[in-house]
Amino acid sequence: MLKAVIQAGGQGTRLRPYTMILPKPLMPLGGVPVIEVMLKWLRRNGTEQAYITTGYLGHLIKALCGDGSQWNMNIDYSIEPEPLGTVGALTLLKQQLTETFYVMNGDLLTDLDLHAFRDFHRQHGGMLSVATTLKTVKVDLGVLELSGDTVSAFSEKPVLEYTVSMGVYCMEPDVLELIPSGIPYGFDDLMHQMLDKNLPVHVYKHNGLWMDIGRPEDFQKAQESCENYEQRMLGV
Repeated sequence: MLKAVIQAGGQGTRLRPYTMILPKPLMPLGGVPVIEVMLKWLRRNGTEQAYITTGYLGHLIKALCGDGSQWNMNIDYSIEPEPLGTVGALTLLKQQLTETFYVMNGDLLTDLDLHAFRDFHRQHGGMLSVATTLKTVKVDLGVLELSGDTVSAFSEKPVLEYTVSMGVYCMEPDVLELIPSGIPYGFDDLMHQMLDKNLPVHVYKHNGLWMDIGRPEDFQKAQESCENYEQRMLGV
C-alpha cells in the first residue's frame, strides 16, 4: 500500500495575518481547504494511507480531516513537539514508512500524475526523486554582467528561467537514516548531505499545473482561478 506524508506543521509566517487564525493547509480556495483538495488528489492517484505531520494549530487540521473515511482512505497524525523543518518530521514516522512513500508540502496544488512519478522513481532505483517544474522570474531592473570593474554585458529587465522543486518527493525508507532526530532539518539540508556523499538525487520534470500558496501573491493568484481549480486538480 502506497503511503503519503503531508507536511503541515509550519506556522505559515509568510501568509500572516491569515494564518494567525487558520493553519496554512486550511486556507480556503473557493470554499474548499487546500488540504482537502490535496487529499482528494492523492486518493485519485491511488494513495490509501496518509500521514499528516502537525504542529501549529494542528487540532484544526485533525478536526477537518478526521480519519479520512470520507475520502475512502486512512489518515493518521504525528505531532511535532517543536518545528522540525521540511523533512525533520519524517523521523517521527520511521516505524510506519517501511516501503516507497511520497512526501509533500501541505500548501501546494498540482495535477502531477503520481503513478508516473512513482514509476520513474522505481525505474532508476535511487533513494530520492524530486518532482520539478520550470519557474520564470522577471527582474524589473537592468542587469549588469561584470568583468572586473567594467561591464561585459547588459540585459534590460530579463526574464530568467529556473528548474525548481515542487515540494513533492518520492522516497525510499533508507533516506530516513540520513535525517537526524529531534532537531530542525530541511530539504535543503538533506540535498546538501546527499550531494556531499555522492548519493544520486533524480529529477522528474512536470509540465502541468503547480501552485505554491505559501506567499500572499500566490494565494491571491489561486483565489482568482479557484472557480475551476478543483475540477482541474481532480480531472472532472
